[in-house]
Amino acid sequence: MRSDPHGSRTGGLDSSAHAGGSGPSVSKGSTPKGSASNDRSGAAADLARARKQLLDGGARNRRLDAPSLRQALVDLHEFWLTTKGSELGIKPDSGFAIVAVGGLARRELLPYSDLDLILLHDDMSPEIVAAVADKLWYPLWDAHIKLDHSVRTVPQALQVAATDMTAALGMLEARHIAGDVELSNLLIGGVRREWRTGIRSRFDELITQTSSRWSRSGEIAHRAEPDLKSGRGGLRDVQLLDALAIAQLTDGMPGLGPSSPGGGLAFAHGRLLDVRTELHRVAGRARDQLRAQDADEIGAALRIGDRFDLARVLSDSARTISYSVDVGLRTAGNSLPRRGLSRLRRAPVRRPLDEGVVEHAGEVVLARDARPGKDPGLITRVAAASAQTGMPMSASTLNRLSDSAPELREPWPKEAFNDLLVLLGSGRRAIAAIEALDRTGLWGRLIPEWGAVRDLPPRDAVHTWTVDRHLVETAAYASALTTRVARPDLLVLGALIHDIGKGRGGDHSVVGAELATQIGNRLGLWPSDVALLSAMVRYHLLLPETATRRDLDDPATVETVVNTLGADTVLLELLHALAEADSLATGPGVWGDWKASLIRELVRRCRMVMAGESLPTPDPLDPAHIARAEKGGVHVDLQPTDGMHTYVVTVVAPDTPGLLSDAAGVLALHSLRVLSASLGSHDGSAVNSFAVAPLFGTPPQAGLLRQEIIRAQAGELDLIALLDAKERDAQPIPLDDRAGESTEPEDDSAVPVVYAQAPPRVLWFDGSDSGQVVLELRAEDRLGLLCRLATALEKLGADVRWARVATLGTSVVDAFCIDLSGTDTRATREDIERALLAVVPAPEPPKPPEKPEGT
Repeated sequence: MRSDPHGSRTGGLDSSAHAGGSGPSVSKGSTPKGSASNDRSGAAADLARARKQLLDGGARNRRLDAPSLRQALVDLHEFWLTTKGSELGIKPDSGFAIVAVGGLARRELLPYSDLDLILLHDDMSPEIVAAVADKLWYPLWDAHIKLDHSVRTVPQALQVAATDMTAALGMLEARHIAGDVELSNLLIGGVRREWRTGIRSRFDELITQTSSRWSRSGEIAHRAEPDLKSGRGGLRDVQLLDALAIAQLTDGMPGLGPSSPGGGLAFAHGRLLDVRTELHRVAGRARDQLRAQDADEIGAALRIGDRFDLARVLSDSARTISYSVDVGLRTAGNSLPRRGLSRLRRAPVRRPLDEGVVEHAGEVVLARDARPGKDPGLITRVAAASAQTGMPMSASTLNRLSDSAPELREPWPKEAFNDLLVLLGSGRRAIAAIEALDRTGLWGRLIPEWGAVRDLPPRDAVHTWTVDRHLVETAAYASALTTRVARPDLLVLGALIHDIGKGRGGDHSVVGAELATQIGNRLGLWPSDVALLSAMVRYHLLLPETATRRDLDDPATVETVVNTLGADTVLLELLHALAEADSLATGPGVWGDWKASLIRELVRRCRMVMAGESLPTPDPLDPAHIARAEKGGVHVDLQPTDGMHTYVVTVVAPDTPGLLSDAAGVLALHSLRVLSASLGSHDGSAVNSFAVAPLFGTPPQAGLLRQEIIRAQAGELDLIALLDAKERDAQPIPLDDRAGESTEPEDDSAVPVVYAQAPPRVLWFDGSDSGQVVLELRAEDRLGLLCRLATALEKLGADVRWARVATLGTSVVDAFCIDLSGTDTRATREDIERALLAVVPAPEPPKPPEKPEGT
């Protein structure tokens, strides 16, 4: 077989959007000057009439459904091309081949799709090639059939594929239609072989092109008039997955199977194809963007329902494809061959994150000894670890959990509920984690009520998101407001379910309040907290509707709100924060200064009527601990609780400066998270009880903790330095997805920077005794936070009489009773507040605007 490395070109015949040709071209869908006679186009006219008959309903006027129509169009065009090719002598061993790309190649030919063809030749003479091409193209042009074509040798086509990404992606789908099959195989095999061998150098370009397309076209799931072809979650993304599979970087259908919500990737792909097929049929021409005025007709044709039902189906399908693309790109990036010095580096290590959860190659995966079939809380632990670190959950891990993890018993174990709070309190990092759980069926297992709002389209145009995504967005915004309320756990939980009653008929606030009671009981909340959560859902619109529609100067307005809320100040502040988060999550411009000021004034007036806030008080001491305190000495006791991974550590020791920070620091160094703490004193001894949960494994022996506390008190352990080092090691490792070629030096002495979603807040109350004050700190948690706070207070000589510490997901609410009248106390309230705020996480400062070039 002869070939010319430079290729031969025929003037006016070498053009193709898919093949990326340059030089003279014929406009797509137009008829060139000098068209052939009508008898030459007769067969193509028959093709055009047959196409029209299929669209009109066939000879018996029976309307074909979308899949049958596509298959009929494929069969029709293949028959015409093979027949015409045979007539022109395009047969085996002829040196010519007709190769399809685009919709015909994929067997997805739509009613008004272009016919994308390549005429391959074995370096034939230009005169012969021109004659064959004329007789193949002109009849189609004369019959007004849209044609996207090129004429090439195999080397020419391979050269185009090597230099043009769009052309390469098109030719990866190429399929032989007629003529010399060996010639077609040379092209198809060559393009795929060069794609596999060159993917390492082209992957970044592929990612850039894909991101640019998403930026232009937006997300199908959340667009009123989505682009079904190029939008995120659209048909181009399915073709991207196929290209990655051809490069042997991932499976063709990664991430989701037919048992997942929505039926999996193949079903989602078919749904989008059906909608786009009907869109062509309704519009009477090629169209990719679904217009609102066509949605009802398309929904009825596909027997889906009205435009809202169609929007829900599209959202489900697009989000399924989006998740699969995320998995595919991540898998492909990790599968790329390394180059340079990175080839000499060790394989990624497995770093523990939580019990049964580790990091591997930039993903959250199950530990080797994890037993998902016997550990129901593993789902929430994996999700919490993902949200906290910002690393995605491995698709294989999610599939394994989906297949093996049992249902959580009701009420939920405390550890599982706390992990849920950690997930919800992680800000925008929680969105991807929840989306992954939802696409794999795990989120609906945790919250069965979610099914009614999944992919539910909004009825109001002001809403940007589907109802389920709006709920998750609200929780993400609420996580930045947790320090404004006394119950950050109920704030993020209420934000997540405030619209859970939608999609069921009736007043969604009333329906949602009943569901909130059901959910709260399942999660294991106290009855009083269940009632508070239900009230949040029931009255989540009360403040914005009253503030914007009623006269705030009318005393009856404030009185109505106060009576409705039962004069509950905690509920009032929760609703205030929820109103802001809900508005921010609705869409641009919904929350502004005017609305914020009206609600703030309403809340201020309600507080004046409610009058007063409760004062934090110490917990009573256990008589057994009092007895130990009277004996003197250092005692450490560790006892399991009813939870699977929760223990109580009680430290009884002489009440000397630094004991609290030493005990809290030792617990943190041994990977024991302090969930709550109660600190008191009796007869010269401190009695400090900590509810803790091991990060992974089992806790150390009480004797070891006692020895470490004694060492810390003796000054043998620099706890803050050790905690900084441990915190630095726990930070997500910056990972080059493909090469790992970073040359940035590591500074082992650097103190890790931990940022928060919500700004910290300090509240002051006058204590019950003269000279005493109660400080309440609301902040986000970090490793060894209680040790750091106690150290800051001890350095200022603050005398802590008692303390109550609570960790609620990612938030802490810590109350310290401080005696400011003692002679050793050198600090004012301002000094104490400044010292505490210096060690708690705070939001990342805004980045300064970039300076224009040349300044």
